[in-house]
Formats: sequence, C-alpha cells, structure tokens
Amino acid sequence: MPRKIEEPIELKEACVRAAREVIAEHGTEQLSLREVARKLGVSHQAPYRHYPSRDHLLAEVMRRCFESFARSLDERQRSGEGAICDLESLGRQYLSYAAAHPLEYRLMFGTPWPEPAEHPELVHDAVHAFDVLRGVLRSLYGEGAEMRSQVDLQAMFIWSTMHGLASIMQSNAMDCLTLAPGAKAQAPEFVMDMIRRALGSCR
Repeated sequence: MPRKIEEPIELKEACVRAAREVIAEHGTEQLSLREVARKLGVSHQAPYRHYPSRDHLLAEVMRRCFESFARSLDERQRSGEGAICDLESLGRQYLSYAAAHPLEYRLMFGTPWPEPAEHPELVHDAVHAFDVLRGVLRSLYGEGAEMRSQVDLQAMFIWSTMHGLASIMQSNAMDCLTLAPGAKAQAPEFVMDMIRRALGSCR
C-alpha cells in the first residue's frame, strides 16, 4: 500500500528508500521518479522538489552505497602488524561487505553511472572508498610522487582480483563447478595469499 508522506525533509529521505525498493524488486531499469511517487502515495511531481531527474536520485542512492562501503572498510580490524596484514584485513572486510550487502555491491560495481560531472558527491564518495586501499599501499610503497603509478596499478590489481572473487561468490556459479571439497571455503584466503606473494615480488 502506498505510504503517505507529508513533510518535505521526510520526503527526500523517503524517495531514497523507495528508490532502493524499486531497484531491489525490479532493477535500476525500472527506476523512475513516477514509480517512486506511486510507491510513496504522493503526486508525480513531488519527488522533483528534491531530485531534478531520475539520474539524480540514482546517484544519491549509489553515493550512499559507497559511503557505507568506505565506512565498513575504515572499520576493519587492524592488528598493528604491518601493511600486509592490514591489506589482508581489508580484503576480508571487502568480501564480508559484498556478501552482507549484495544490493549495495551490485549498485556500486554493476550499475552504469549517471554522468559523473553532474554528480560530484557520488564521485567523492567512490574515490574515498578507493583511497582506503591506496592508503594501505602507500604505507607499503611510500608516499613519494614517483610511487604514485605503482600504488595505483597495485590498487587496481587488488581491487579487480577481490571484485572478481566477490562477484563469483555472490552468484551460484561456484556451486556448479564441481570444485574439490573445501575449495570454495579456502578461496578467499588463497586469493589473498596470492596477492601477498605478488606484492612481495614487486617490492
């Protein structure tokens, strides 16, 4: 049943919640301000008070996903045993977030972005999430300008590796591969061990 929203500030937040519901139920392709208004039981024009277009609403939903993701990475356990151990903790936190928040994960990494130049807040929060990884790598390789390319390339290597594993584990593909007993459970630690070896050979 549509929910009646009256307060303007409440409407802004309600639009985000309704947009997430539409996406969860039907995918981003079916997201529209008209559908959000219908869900909320308000006029078709009401969401436009806060979101000039469907893309502005989608950008805000995605921004909040990146904000939540970065906060989760920031909250990882830190052992104080060095950058490599911190990197492993970051990898575990990455996989944990992807498993616990599949909708948010798909929105961040499986959804075409609205025009980035029109949504700087989205770009800011996405970059912050990536900077968590780069920050750990800078502590490993150094802060010098000459190491910037190395840090960025290693960050892309680690991100693409963890993203691939997280995406596979979210699907049921791994269950159909007739893997050896225990291989699926061992995959995260094995992948992180291979990353650690790769980083060690580059230093």
